[in-house]
Amino acid sequence: MSSNQYSPAGFKLLPPVVKNLLIINGLFYLATLSFESAFGINLVRFLGLHYFQSEYFQPYQYVTYMFLHASFGHILWNMFALWMFGYLLENVWGSKRFLIYYMITGIGAALIQTFVNWWGFSSIQQEALVYADQPTVEAFIGFIKHHFPNYYEYHDTIRGFIGEWTLNPSNSSYASQSVDYMDQLIQLQMNVPTIGASGAVYGILLAFGMMFPNMLVYVYFLFPIKAKWIVILYGAFEVFSGISNNPSDNVAHFAHLGGMIFGFFLILYWKKKTIL
Repeated sequence: MSSNQYSPAGFKLLPPVVKNLLIINGLFYLATLSFESAFGINLVRFLGLHYFQSEYFQPYQYVTYMFLHASFGHILWNMFALWMFGYLLENVWGSKRFLIYYMITGIGAALIQTFVNWWGFSSIQQEALVYADQPTVEAFIGFIKHHFPNYYEYHDTIRGFIGEWTLNPSNSSYASQSVDYMDQLIQLQMNVPTIGASGAVYGILLAFGMMFPNMLVYVYFLFPIKAKWIVILYGAFEVFSGISNNPSDNVAHFAHLGGMIFGFFLILYWKKKTIL
């Protein structure tokens, strides 16, 4: 990133909120690893954001989820982006306003992700209810293929069950068992948590592009591109990826967009109130 375009008095390359967020995220990552290896405690199950119908859901997860990461690469990218785009914003806005923005965009990302999950699960649950009234092996195969393709392709128990039912299509016990399988798969999907600071980071990226649209950012430290185009490209990619809904893609694209959406309206609100 080109840093010679902005250098006010008191400018800091590692301002306090960015610094402490880096430290806190790092500590949570180490705690996740150490608790799992030393005590067999999965912190993601307690602190990751679960769907509100999941057995593991707790309201505080709307905050704690953004301090957890799935891998070293995950946290490295998020923390680098937090520093790269965040330190300048904190210098301009001040630490208090920057922290407010970070938390609101992170929580906003979680709310958008919850809404998207609700939209998807409501449709699946309704389809499962319709299926339960008239279960058939063909309908079961279609449901699993469409909503849980990985289980259809790779889960031996499901594949074995389908094979047995296909050979005995009139056996009512298979029909009843298929309804149970559906409920179990839906519950398993609800228990998959969302973790990571990406929602807040994408909010920071959006703010950076709005505040400094013509500042040059060096992609992979080589290719200069204006900040506004970075925001547009990343936003378009997240929209495309979210709509594509690739079953093998485990990235919460709509959470990323949620951070950008909440950030956009918060900045507009602040501008209207002449805070910026």
